[in-house]
Amino acid sequence: MLDVSGKQERRDRQRPGLKGKHMSDKNHATVAVTGVTGALGSRIAARLADHGVPQLLVGRTPDRMPELPGAQRRGPAAYADAADMRRALQGASTLILVSGHRTGRRLEEHATAVEAAIAVGVGRVLYVSLVSAAPTATYVNARDQWLTEQFLAGTEIRHTVLRAGFYAATPAALANEELVVSGPAPTGRAAFVTHEDIADVITAVAIEDGPRSEHDGATLEITGPEALTLDEAVTRIAAATGRPYRYEPETLEEAFARRWRLGMSGEQIETWISWYQAIERGEVSVVTDVVPRLTGSPATPISNAAWWPAPNTARGTAELRRKHS
Repeated sequence: MLDVSGKQERRDRQRPGLKGKHMSDKNHATVAVTGVTGALGSRIAARLADHGVPQLLVGRTPDRMPELPGAQRRGPAAYADAADMRRALQGASTLILVSGHRTGRRLEEHATAVEAAIAVGVGRVLYVSLVSAAPTATYVNARDQWLTEQFLAGTEIRHTVLRAGFYAATPAALANEELVVSGPAPTGRAAFVTHEDIADVITAVAIEDGPRSEHDGATLEITGPEALTLDEAVTRIAAATGRPYRYEPETLEEAFARRWRLGMSGEQIETWISWYQAIERGEVSVVTDVVPRLTGSPATPISNAAWWPAPNTARGTAELRRKHS
């Protein structure tokens, strides 16, 4: 999953379905949430706080974590540091594990975090993976996600795999200063999903208290309501924002050459091109009913996304912008 950074224009809304599941009058078990300084983890934590769920916010930079009622900041704790993760997860019953960045050792890092959770008595893991996760997935990040899924399946801990579709916000973050999104995906489709919908689904699963859940051992694919080409998606972003975003297709050779000239690393070039190619090959075009089924509300069309990141704020391009500024 491509990470999106930058200032968020938040227009979050509470789903009627989730309102119906509010259980502040119950004594919730404690949920540990990772990735809370990012766009997805912060939303999950905020929703759990709205439901009165006690939380442990776990990460490498506690001072950047949000201040939420009923939440304790824990850390610094990196996935790869078993001792720090055990300390940070002490007292949690459920761990929401938001996938870390691509490091070349993501499986080992995720496995260390899960083993730390098991060691301190955490009973359930909710793992945020990717739609199309597979050992031969086109998108390189989806291969790492599949490896973690397989690791979880080999443990005895209760777990649910939540496969998120490509973010609706990513095309806007990929745009350059002229608001052009360029990449080798002229005809493929993706069921872009909002951060809010993903967070709502994860919250719905997380607040299910009890020793068992109907979602134990399940893989839930969280998608938007329709599969769009990149041109269609970017056109809708332009209409929603009132800004002239546009999509320009590239060949694979053009995509490589342009990114190389910009100064991207080979790893980042591979990641970006494989993201586009996963769309082109239809690997992220599946549309599911997971959002309406678990939240009680329809999946959000890309035109109605709650926020749009600034151009050049996706991982890789953001670093280049800072380097050249």
